[in-house]
Amino acid sequence: MRITSIEIRVCQNTGTTMSDSEMRTGGKSTFDFLAITMKTDEGVEGHSFGFAGRGADMAGAIAASALKPFFLGKDPLLREKHWQDFRTYDRWWNHVPIYSYGPFDICLYDIAAKKAGLPLYKLLGAYRDKVPVYASSFVLSSPEDYAKQAVEVKNRGWHAYKLHPPGKLAFDLEAYRACREAVGPDFRLMADPVAAYSYEEALRVGRELERLNYYWFEEPLFDVDLGGLRKLTDKLDIPICGTEVLAGSHYSTAECIASRVVDIVRTDVSWKGGVTPVMKTAHLAESFGVHCELHTTIYHPLEIVNLHCCAAISNCEFFEMLYPLSYMAFGMKTPIAIDVEGYAHPPESPGIGVDWDWNFIEKCTMKTL
Repeated sequence: MRITSIEIRVCQNTGTTMSDSEMRTGGKSTFDFLAITMKTDEGVEGHSFGFAGRGADMAGAIAASALKPFFLGKDPLLREKHWQDFRTYDRWWNHVPIYSYGPFDICLYDIAAKKAGLPLYKLLGAYRDKVPVYASSFVLSSPEDYAKQAVEVKNRGWHAYKLHPPGKLAFDLEAYRACREAVGPDFRLMADPVAAYSYEEALRVGRELERLNYYWFEEPLFDVDLGGLRKLTDKLDIPICGTEVLAGSHYSTAECIASRVVDIVRTDVSWKGGVTPVMKTAHLAESFGVHCELHTTIYHPLEIVNLHCCAAISNCEFFEMLYPLSYMAFGMKTPIAIDVEGYAHPPESPGIGVDWDWNFIEKCTMKTL
């Protein structure tokens, strides 16, 4: 089998926007993405969304110049070979962003699973067929808004709620307390200030989160602040969760596990390079008795791929979804299946199982490379 063509759609969803306050900083944002189609000489096609940040033009140009020529003509089933070869290819002056390789790796897996006649999670080696869901907030206006949303999530039967507060210490502490008071002592809550604190602030917040019985404390410092995170992990009893934007995927995560930088590691199919490194990271973490929680991929067509991986990993407790769901639920005709008990079910059709909304994607397409 050979890859005969690759189509890269550069897309912008102007129908959905987020305000500066919801993004915490950086200004109002539309949702940019890539839609990638990989065709083979056997007629089997692979499809994937690709993360594009706030620059679909830039992401598309990089994909077209560095990734497309690398994959054209190759056997799509040699996924491990391509991963290893691309490390050298990228080192020699490509230096692509962390989200560039992922959608191409997903296309390879989509092709392989379709050829095998299996849903992706079964191709990977299924561990389960449903995964408990937790809701992950955007940045909200008041502590009361977080508390109200936490109660809403609990009443839906979901399994946990994670706050993304604005990163202002007094406000954040009030929000953490309001949520605990609103949902009671036992419902699982997590805190993710997205690298907002100094070490001293993070230590103070961590002590309060321990008192409030929070489940984990995520990215309190920048992922690259290995020394600060290691000190924090040593000082606090609450698990510290991190590594989600650390470059180097499982290679850098290995050092974070070995030297106890964090207690729980992160990966995902979008920002870490696709399915291949997600499974490598999960198995690496399992060997050390460490949990590997998958970070949201933002867009639902990518969340589906994350879900397949979650269903094939024993040391991943949850499936994360940004809340409310409506912001990112585009590009698919059929929504992610979440039952009344708060479990997400991966599709059972061959491949990644996304029911693509090509009419929507076509309307969002600015150019095709």
